[in-house]
Amino acid sequence: MIKTDYIWKNGDYIPFESANVHILTHALHYGTAVFEGVRAYQTERGPAIFRAKEHYQRLLDSAKIYLMKTHYTVDQLVEINRDLLAKNNVEALIDSNKISSVYIRPLLYVGYGAMGLNPGANPVDLMMATWGWGSYLGEDGLENGVRCKVSSWARIDSRTLPPLAKCTANYANSILAKQEALSAGFDEAILLNTNGYVSEGPGENIFIIKNGEILTPPPADGPLMGITADTATQIARFLGLTVSYRSLSRDELFLADEIFFTGTAAEVTPVREIDGRIIGNGKRGPVTEAIQSKYFDIVHGKLPQFSSWLTFIR
Repeated sequence: MIKTDYIWKNGDYIPFESANVHILTHALHYGTAVFEGVRAYQTERGPAIFRAKEHYQRLLDSAKIYLMKTHYTVDQLVEINRDLLAKNNVEALIDSNKISSVYIRPLLYVGYGAMGLNPGANPVDLMMATWGWGSYLGEDGLENGVRCKVSSWARIDSRTLPPLAKCTANYANSILAKQEALSAGFDEAILLNTNGYVSEGPGENIFIIKNGEILTPPPADGPLMGITADTATQIARFLGLTVSYRSLSRDELFLADEIFFTGTAAEVTPVREIDGRIIGNGKRGPVTEAIQSKYFDIVHGKLPQFSSWLTFIR
C-alpha cells in the first residue's frame, strides 16, 4: 500500500493515519457496511476514474438492499471521488512511484450509536480512501496466470445473504476461501454455489473459453455482478467473440481451453492451473491476452471508442 495524504469522511478531509471510528461502531461488530473497489488509471490527460458512475450506482444499490439510507447521489459520489484524488495529488504519486493506477475504496457503514441487531437509529457514515496498489494477484499472474483451488467453502446463497450486494459481511465467506487456498499452496480460490455450480473467485468473476466460446456464470449462480466482468464481456463482443451466461460444473473448469478472472483489483488475470489440472497450455491463452490487452488500452485512455467510461480528475 502506497499511502496518500487524506481520507475523506462525512465531508471532512482527515490525515491518512488519523482516520478512525469509535470502537462500538455498528459495522465493526455486525458487518453492516457496503463498499466498492474503484481504480483511477494514468492517461495522457492525467488520471481518470474507470467506470465511476457504474461503481457508485452499485454502491447505492447495495445500500438499498441493506436498507441503509443515504442522501448521496451517484453524481455527488463521483465528485467527492474526483476531489479526493485531486487533494491527494495522485498524478504525482503515480509518477513518483512508477505505478499505473491508484485504488479507491468508498465505504457506507452503520456508525456509532445503538448496539444490537436493529441498526435503524444509527447514522450511516461515508468514507472514501485512495492509495497506490498494484495488481491484486501480482504482475507475474497477469502475464503467466495463477494457480487455483476449488474451495471447500460454498459461495453464499441468496437465501442466506444477498450476493448482489457488495456487503462487508459477505467477504467473511471470501476470506475463508482465500485463506484455505493460500494455506494449500495456491494463489487463489474458486467457489462453487450450494448447488455445486461455479460461482466466482473470492473477489473476482470467472470466465472460461471452450471451443471459441466464452462462458461465465449467470447471476442466479451467485456471483457479484462485476463491473470489470461487464467490461470484459463488452470487449469480447467488440472483438467479435461470443459470450454466454451459463451454469458451469466444476469439471468444465478442468477441461477449459482458457480461464481468466476479472475484478477491479485483479483486473484481467489468467488462470493456468486448477486443483493440479493444467488449463490449456498452462499459460495465458490468446483470447485472454486479447481481452486483457484491450482492457489496459481502454483504462489508459488509448481507445477513444470507450472514452465515456473514463472520468478525468481535471
